[in-house]
Amino acid sequence: MPASLLILTDFFQASHCALNYATNLAAPLDARLVLLHVRRDSILDPELFTGTLSNLSQEAIATALRSVSGKLPVPVVAEVGHGRVAYAVADAVSRHRPALVVLGRPDYSATPDELVQTTALDILRTAPHPMLVVPHTMSSATRPRRILLAADGEAFSLGEHSGAVRHLLADLGAELTVLHVSPVPADDSTEQRALDSVLSTGLTVDLQRVHTRLVTHDSPAEAILDSVASGKFDMVALIARPRSFWSELFHRSVTAEVLLRSAVPVLVLPAQ
Repeated sequence: MPASLLILTDFFQASHCALNYATNLAAPLDARLVLLHVRRDSILDPELFTGTLSNLSQEAIATALRSVSGKLPVPVVAEVGHGRVAYAVADAVSRHRPALVVLGRPDYSATPDELVQTTALDILRTAPHPMLVVPHTMSSATRPRRILLAADGEAFSLGEHSGAVRHLLADLGAELTVLHVSPVPADDSTEQRALDSVLSTGLTVDLQRVHTRLVTHDSPAEAILDSVASGKFDMVALIARPRSFWSELFHRSVTAEVLLRSAVPVLVLPAQ
C-alpha cells in the first residue's frame, strides 16, 4: 500500500491551509491523500448544542469534497466519517495506516483555553498517531527544509511509528536540529544526552547531518517559540508523552503552548 497522509477538512480556512500544506508534502513522500470530512452527528458530541458545528447536508458535503479533491495534483481518496472526530479518525487510521494525520489549527487567539478541547487533543487521547498541525496563518505551503526537534533529554520510544517517522524525515531531506532547553546553564554532556535520546530511536539513521542547539531558559515553550520566531526553522517537532495529553493540566504543557502559538507547522510525535 502506498504511503498516505490523512487530512481532516471542514471546508474552512484552517483546513484549507492544512490541505495545501499536505499536498506539497505528498510529492516528496510519494504519498496519496486521504481527505476526511467528519459529519458530527453524534448526540454525545459536546459541541452539538452550541451551534458551532457545520450543518451541511450529505449532498452539500459530497459536492464540496468533489470540488476540493478534483483540484488536487496528487492522488486523493475522499471519505465522510460520522460522530466524534477522534473516533472517525481512529477508524480511518486503522484502514489507511497514514504516515501522518494532518489538521489545521483555527484561530484560538480569543479563547486560548479552548485548546484543551481541540480535535488535536481528542485524537492524541483516543488514537495516538504522528500528527501535523498547520496554523491558519500559513500564507504559503512550502516544503520544510529545516526542522527543529525539541528533546528534554529523557529516553523515549515512538514504538510502531518509528519507521514511518524515520522515512518521513529522510524523504523530506530536511536538516534536523535537536533543541534542548535547560533552566540553568548546562555543559556539553547535557546537550549530548538530549541528542543521544533522539539517536537511540533510530530517527536520524538516514539523515546526513544532525545539528544540536542548547538554550538556557526557564520556560521550554518560550525557548522553542523564540527559536521558531528566529526564522531559521520551517517546522517544529515535539515529543508528546502520555502524561502530557492525558493530564487535566494539558493546557499548561509545553506541547499545548507550542501547538497554540507556533507560527510554523507542529509535528507531534506521541511517545510510548
